[in-house]
Amino acid sequence: MLKKSALGLVALVVILTVVIAFQPVAFHIARSTIIRAPASAIYPQIDNLRAQNAWSPWSKTDPKMTVSYDGPPSGVGASSAWDGPAAGKGRISITAVKPDQEVDLTLEMMAPMQATNQVVFTLVPNGDGTTVTWNMTGTNGFIGKAFWLFMDIDQSVGADFDKGLATLKTMVEAVAPPRPAGT
Repeated sequence: MLKKSALGLVALVVILTVVIAFQPVAFHIARSTIIRAPASAIYPQIDNLRAQNAWSPWSKTDPKMTVSYDGPPSGVGASSAWDGPAAGKGRISITAVKPDQEVDLTLEMMAPMQATNQVVFTLVPNGDGTTVTWNMTGTNGFIGKAFWLFMDIDQSVGADFDKGLATLKTMVEAVAPPRPAGT
């Protein structure tokens, strides 16, 4: 009886390992919102990592988190590093910009798991507003694939993107005049 149980457990582990191994390696998460303001009013909130703290969903999740900044205050070379018991340890750096159009970043997670992902914010004129899209792409190793299999990472990280974009929208629309239609 014990031998059959052990064989069943081994078979289950082998099947689960094969299923996890065949999960997609690459992932992409994206969320968008329309902000009733010109890109020029939104861009400084994305291009400056200190400004991102006002609307980022992760900036308030770990009261014991320490944050440091390096490089210029905004633009290519600006970076931020954090370390905290709930937030883990990581670094984000601005790697490319197209003023009022796009900000590209590299996100490096060091703990609790290691990962390097690409983050891109795009701003596209849309009537009297601007469509802001927050994208993240990356690849998963075996452990990452297992997380994606058992947790809906797209939904959970996407929900955080939605929260951050909603806060950004509220902040910008409270102070910025709407973008004139047709411009």
